[in-house]
Amino acid sequence: MLLRSLKIISILTLAFCALGMEAQVLPNPYGPPISVENAKKAAAAALAEAVKNHWTMAVAIVDPNGTLIYYEKMDNTQIGSAKVAVNKARSAALYKRPTKAFQDALAGGGAGLRVMSLEDAVPVEGGIPLVMDGKIVGAIGLSGANSDQDGQCATAGASVIK
Repeated sequence: MLLRSLKIISILTLAFCALGMEAQVLPNPYGPPISVENAKKAAAAALAEAVKNHWTMAVAIVDPNGTLIYYEKMDNTQIGSAKVAVNKARSAALYKRPTKAFQDALAGGGAGLRVMSLEDAVPVEGGIPLVMDGKIVGAIGLSGANSDQDGQCATAGASVIK
C-alpha cells in the first residue's frame, strides 16, 4: 500500500512539474533554418543595442537543430562569452523557450533544480528562439554583460525576425 501511494505521489509531482515547464514552451513547430541574410539582420540589431548601451557582446545565431549559422564577437568582449553565446542560442532552439525560463526555474529552487540535469540547457538569460511565420527557424544567443543585458540585446535581435 505504501509503495502504491509513493508511486501515485511521484506521478502527480512529475505531472505538476511538467505542467509548470510546459507553460513556458513555445507551441510553435520547427520550420526551415533561418537564412544567413536574416541571421545577419538579427545579429546586427542585437549588436546595435549593445553598442547603444556601451556593452561588449558576442552574438550567435543557430538553426532549429542548434547548428551555428552566424557568429560575431565585438572587440574586447570577454573570451568566455564566445562559447556562452553559442550555448545560449542552442539551448533556446533545442528546448523551444528563452533561456530565462531555465534561469527562473532554477532560481525558484525545489523542482526547478532539475533544470541542472537537462543536457545543453543554459539557465542564464540571453537566448531566445527566433520565430518566422509562426515557426521556430532558429535562436539567438548573446553574452558579454549581465544576463538581463544579454537578454535585452537578444530581444532586440529577435524582434527583427518576423
